Amino acid sequence: MIFILSKVLLFLIKPFFWFCLLLILSLLVKNKKFKHNFLIAAVVILLFFSNGFIIGKAYNLYEPVYPQTIKNYDIAIVLGGFSGLNKRNNEIQFNWVSDRLFQAVSLYKKGKIKKILITSGSAALLDNEVKEADLVQKFLHNICIPDTDVIIENQSRNTLENAKFSAKVVEARYPDANVIVVTSAWHVPRAKLIFDRIFKKKPDYLPTNYNGGTAGLSLEEFTPDPGVLASWEILFKEWIGLAADKIRT
Repeated sequence: MIFILSKVLLFLIKPFFWFCLLLILSLLVKNKKFKHNFLIAAVVILLFFSNGFIIGKAYNLYEPVYPQTIKNYDIAIVLGGFSGLNKRNNEIQFNWVSDRLFQAVSLYKKGKIKKILITSGSAALLDNEVKEADLVQKFLHNICIPDTDVIIENQSRNTLENAKFSAKVVEARYPDANVIVVTSAWHVPRAKLIFDRIFKKKPDYLPTNYNGGTAGLSLEEFTPDPGVLASWEILFKEWIGLAADKIRT
């Protein structure tokens, strides 16, 4: 029930939803003062949350610093959410956070890790028969990574379950393993909170696909960009999730 409710409530944290709501209110209310205030608020929200400079700074403050050196590890735990099923060819299809997997593969090829653990079931409300970890397992096999070096956990639906189910696998089969968790930079603070509490031996973390900017100031950053709205949704989701996980883990 909590899983379903969380999916529904995510709709309410969208800045574009706030903009639309205020715009509709400005059209519906009869009081001229309220009408004017709702319209001004809608414009302010749209301009603020579509500003690339502001969102870049917000991410820079939240995302962890990239590690200067990466040690050798027994297992890299890769958090899912970076792929799905392409129904046109029934093969795996990667999305914009797929750097999680590719960085883990890079570590494996460099000899920095011995095994890759993919933790991801299905986060879909309805069609949850296809498990992401199973798709990734097939992909890794096809690019010639030995099956013996790939570990699959295909039941988890969120970060908390990622940690719980991965911990069971690692502690049962590799109790002394040195572990590094690979996930998006903006997801590391939340993942670290959960994994550090659940794992008996705290893992290290490798942040990938940063959202924070590294370039200097440019005019483009201050030009309203509708795509920036989605970046705020991700950040709000992480902040809310972090607060909730501090309570429940």
